[in-house]
Amino acid sequence: MQDLTPPRDILDPIEIASIDEIRALQLERLKWSVRHAYDNVPMYKQRFDDAGVHPDDLQSLADLAKFPFTYKNDLRDNYPFGLFAVPRSQIMRLHASSGTTGKPTVVGYTANDISNWADLVARSLRAAGLRKGDMVHNAYGYGLFTGGLGAHYGIERLGATVVPMSGGQTEKQVGLITDFQPDGIMVTPSYMLNILEQYHKVGMDPRDCSLKVGVFGAEPWTDAMRKEVEEAFDMHAVDIYGLSEIMGPGVANECVETKDGPVIWEDHFLPEIIDPATGEVLPDGEMGELVFTTLTKEGLPMIRYRTRDLTRLLPGTARSMRRMEKITGRSDDMIILRGVNVFPTQIEEQVLATGGLSSHFQIELYKSGRMDAMRVFVEAAADSTDNLSKTAAARMLTKRIKDIVGVSTEIIVGDPGAVERSQGKAKRVVDNRDKE
Repeated sequence: MQDLTPPRDILDPIEIASIDEIRALQLERLKWSVRHAYDNVPMYKQRFDDAGVHPDDLQSLADLAKFPFTYKNDLRDNYPFGLFAVPRSQIMRLHASSGTTGKPTVVGYTANDISNWADLVARSLRAAGLRKGDMVHNAYGYGLFTGGLGAHYGIERLGATVVPMSGGQTEKQVGLITDFQPDGIMVTPSYMLNILEQYHKVGMDPRDCSLKVGVFGAEPWTDAMRKEVEEAFDMHAVDIYGLSEIMGPGVANECVETKDGPVIWEDHFLPEIIDPATGEVLPDGEMGELVFTTLTKEGLPMIRYRTRDLTRLLPGTARSMRRMEKITGRSDDMIILRGVNVFPTQIEEQVLATGGLSSHFQIELYKSGRMDAMRVFVEAAADSTDNLSKTAAARMLTKRIKDIVGVSTEIIVGDPGAVERSQGKAKRVVDNRDKE
């Protein structure tokens, strides 16, 4: 793999500023953001008043802990535009979630918000090792999902060439990568496995392709998957983090020279880690739920938004700003199975560590009598499809999950292609417990 470490003279000055400079800028912007929300969003005014706090009480960054949290349901309860802090006529773009669990969550951006977003995605891509003049294949979905257009504008702001492929049509994806010779790809990690599978299907060596870096986000993924992709393509794989309510992709990004967790762009977002049960703010280094306050958002300011993502805040390395540990899961996708907390990423690690299996898997939760139970559907590797190999792989995976994760599970090893493929985010868990 190439050394893609960016020269320091192309970084934004704030990326390598002193901690004191960063904290001073954060406090200045935090005061503005909290006042902006209070003065222009009725929900925030009522919630702050009910909690007995006022923007004038914010005299230090630590004072933010006095203010109430914002939740995802707040966006649904104020659907569609009730949390906007500017007139609707000043909103230049709308994005929204799919709304599969109720009303969609709608987010809005002013022209300045979109410009800042493009700047931060461009900064993220520089951190990932991409440069002006490179070509980036964008396989994030376009539309109401923030991934496609968020990445697109950032690629253009970087000065790179964007290939707006979107998701799906895997055969065409590989064809365009082969013909256009892009330097980078932006895609969900699970869909990158589909692309890898297509390379093998057509008899092409992915190590011969032009890609030198993949920027993967929109779902949790493990270092084991990073290793598999990097070895398969002979390219760097880095993590981009974001969520629509805060901005979209580009809230944080790993630096290619360290790959030690995404750097949070703290000049625009103030992170906290809290105890998910009590809401108490935890010190840096402690595992808990990630909370964000936006510092520059005009259209949709978010004050202490609970992301449900579980991680730790760590000191800066390649940049002055703090890093977040790679997301291990979400408090709302955690499986509690007979008293044991299980995350899909833990199962993924064991699948990838078991010989004779491919990377594709899906977890099913079901009832066995009155007890919750779990089975994992996996696929045999292309060279291990005989019954003896499948049985051995199932036994090994069963033992690894029991020994390392701590739960008993049924393993079903199918032939290649047996597990449903995603065209974007992978659906890792199917919960059939209410159907029994």
